[in-house]
Amino acid sequence: MGWVTAGDYEVALDDGKVVCRNAAGRRQLVEWLERHERQCLTDVERWMVRSLPVPLDVLTRVWADPAWRSALRDLVVTGADGEVAGFLRDADPRRGLGLVDLDGDTVRISPALVRLPHPVLLEDLEELREFAVELGVEQRAQQLFREVWHRPASLDADATSVEEYAGGTFKELRFLHGRVTQLGHRVRGGYAVCSTWEDGRSVEARVWVGDYDSYEETETGPLTWADAAGRELKPCRIGPVAWSEGMRMAAALYAGRDIEDEERAA
Repeated sequence: MGWVTAGDYEVALDDGKVVCRNAAGRRQLVEWLERHERQCLTDVERWMVRSLPVPLDVLTRVWADPAWRSALRDLVVTGADGEVAGFLRDADPRRGLGLVDLDGDTVRISPALVRLPHPVLLEDLEELREFAVELGVEQRAQQLFREVWHRPASLDADATSVEEYAGGTFKELRFLHGRVTQLGHRVRGGYAVCSTWEDGRSVEARVWVGDYDSYEETETGPLTWADAAGRELKPCRIGPVAWSEGMRMAAALYAGRDIEDEERAA
């Protein structure tokens, strides 16, 4: 359908009908498409972070949408056994998934459920990263090149929190709250929170950020975890995904602290 300028409008034929649009309509369409692209990317990353297997039918239906396809393309897919099957390149209702396997060959698989694993669960992550660079893989959803943290074997079994990224000072509370939102997390009850789903249960990572006057100084608190009922969980009992995502959030919040005050204090 080609658009022809007619004064302040553009007109075209659509299935035998004359349709028109103006600048406001074009702008609204562009804004909607941008929101749609962001939402698709957010949903795909949520599937990965929450370790949610996705029905094959869902992927094959959304693949035709460029926004969904862009968010899903080149993600690492694993089989039911947890082994890497390849990089996602296609999803077809009749032929299943098209993948580039670790030998560089194109293969087809049709699992009932598609698994897009969190990178902390990939045993050969560094090798996969190197292979992805060789293939020219560009993932829009952060998977292979997402920061990961592994729980140290020396962790105190009696510890109730992680203090590594506590004490990051912000001149005003609103600056820290703004950083939480910018990073894609939520503030609830004075805590920055990040939810994951692991081993059949919901686990929430929390970092205290303050809930008082938004112009008051504040600092990041310790990192803790809680179950769906709000009961605190010991760090030594946290799974690899919840640990990695919690540490990732805490580190990113701490990185935005007021460095100038630290330098003056030193």
